[in-house]
Amino acid sequence: MSDLVVITGASSGLGLALARTVPFPAQVVDISRSGPPDDTITHIAADLSDPTVWEKVGAHIAGLVSDHQPERAVFIHAAGTLSPIGFAGEVDTGVYAGNVMLNSASGQVLGHLFLEAVHGRPGTFDLVMISSGAASSVYAGWTSYGAGKAALDQWVRNAGAEQKERGGVRVSAIAPGVMATAMQEEIRVTEESDFPKVDRFQALHDDGVLVEPGDAAQRIWQAIERGLEPGSVIDIRDL
Repeated sequence: MSDLVVITGASSGLGLALARTVPFPAQVVDISRSGPPDDTITHIAADLSDPTVWEKVGAHIAGLVSDHQPERAVFIHAAGTLSPIGFAGEVDTGVYAGNVMLNSASGQVLGHLFLEAVHGRPGTFDLVMISSGAASSVYAGWTSYGAGKAALDQWVRNAGAEQKERGGVRVSAIAPGVMATAMQEEIRVTEESDFPKVDRFQALHDDGVLVEPGDAAQRIWQAIERGLEPGSVIDIRDL
């Protein structure tokens, strides 16, 4: 019996930082396309923008829970993408659809499958969706990204209410703030015509106010360890 942490998108950025800063002994599992650079992190290869892989990923999660019978298990959905940055109706439809599948739909389905895997088991279980200020702010050029984060926030509110009724899993959404990641680099090289607020994000970088992923990860773990109310949607900058 060992504790278990499953993180989507732990190949880089915040997901990798979360995998590296788990504050208790556990098997740490990444679900992503390319996998993390750390040999200590188990990798399950999956392109989560492809809905045909979700059921197989869910079976992997259920198998891990069954094999380890953890007293503590945490599932964090950190996978996400901004691409394609640009206005709806003007970007590539295939890439746009992949954005919608990854940012909005995959978290809901994988969250459901995690809840199914731990349902009725004794232990302490956390399900965390990584949110964003884009869930409640308007950014022209991030239509599908913002909608995806808003969808996950609302999923958390409803699933959290359900878990209060029965289940007991602590379901939450946590926004980490603006971080120094490859995603931010992508933003800064975007044409203003595709993302009119690019200057704001360039200024955040120039002013040195971007948060390092490791710092954000530690604060997220602190929030998880304190025990969030099921259905909580929070920004770590408000804690």
